[in-house]
Amino acid sequence: MTIAHDDVRVDMRTAAVSTMSMAAALNLALADAIESDPEVVVFGEDVGALGGVFRITDGLTARFGEDRCFDTPLAESGIVGTAVGMAMNGMRPIVELQFDAFALPAFEQIVSHVAKLGNRTRGGVRMPLVIRIPFGGGIGGVEHHCDSSEAYYAHPPGLRGGRPSTPQDAYSMLRAAISSPDPVIFLEPKKLYWTKGEVDTSVIADIGTARIAREGTDVTLIAYGASVPLALETADVAASEGRSVQVIDIRSLTPFDDETVTAAVRSTGRAVVIAEAPGFASVASEIQARVFERCFEYLEAPVRRVTGFDTPYAPPKLEHWYLPDVDRVLDAIDSLHWEDES
Repeated sequence: MTIAHDDVRVDMRTAAVSTMSMAAALNLALADAIESDPEVVVFGEDVGALGGVFRITDGLTARFGEDRCFDTPLAESGIVGTAVGMAMNGMRPIVELQFDAFALPAFEQIVSHVAKLGNRTRGGVRMPLVIRIPFGGGIGGVEHHCDSSEAYYAHPPGLRGGRPSTPQDAYSMLRAAISSPDPVIFLEPKKLYWTKGEVDTSVIADIGTARIAREGTDVTLIAYGASVPLALETADVAASEGRSVQVIDIRSLTPFDDETVTAAVRSTGRAVVIAEAPGFASVASEIQARVFERCFEYLEAPVRRVTGFDTPYAPPKLEHWYLPDVDRVLDAIDSLHWEDES
């Protein structure tokens, strides 16, 4: 893993480095936060005895007690509304909403109150809360279990957002989100829950910084979440064909790291944005527009997008046709006017 320029290290005397899955890294981040701060509390749908549908909170109730990690009714608006009240009174609630589409009943609370209370009170009331939501496809689930609704949460001012793609970022970004004085929508790519990597608990990543996941000189692939491993796989295939591909992991959509992305694209002159969500009016569209605005004079070809299709999410047997894959990304790279160099 390449650590971004402003990721920081905490006291090395308490640091530990080990290999674990993204799910285990998230569990460790929650446990460390609960242990270090008495105001941190975890609650949501089946997060207690069951440990969550993806077992991210496994063992937390047994270890810390039901007053620190507990189940709620299946009422997303009530869950987030409760978190708002807790945050207003100085606590640091972390809520889990089981699947991306299940979070939509809480959307009014998020947009009207979570995102706006800080501004509404001129900073008098902050919202130090985290809303964890598994998102994206790749698990053979049905439509409302595999949505990619990141654009919904990127649009309202007042929300910060993390989208990890590695176990290291899952740990360090979640710890940063929990420490933030502002609300964070933490979208976890469920496809990557069981991927493994090294985790250094001394590293805390600032939400709002991208990282260079792979160096390259010919073209820049811009991705986040589960699309990052796809970008890296594509870069390997492209290298065998003689192309040097740079990969940028956005990590955070709000705030967006224009500095890192702009410098990367200016260095290669070509870019492709990869995302699972439908392409129309999407985060991929916003990234494409920002790159055009800041890099137009440096571009050798139009910025391409490889996204999900503008349809409801495909049923499990058709999922592989819906999601971006290596061939689609390679086709986008091949369309970047390489003939003009000959």
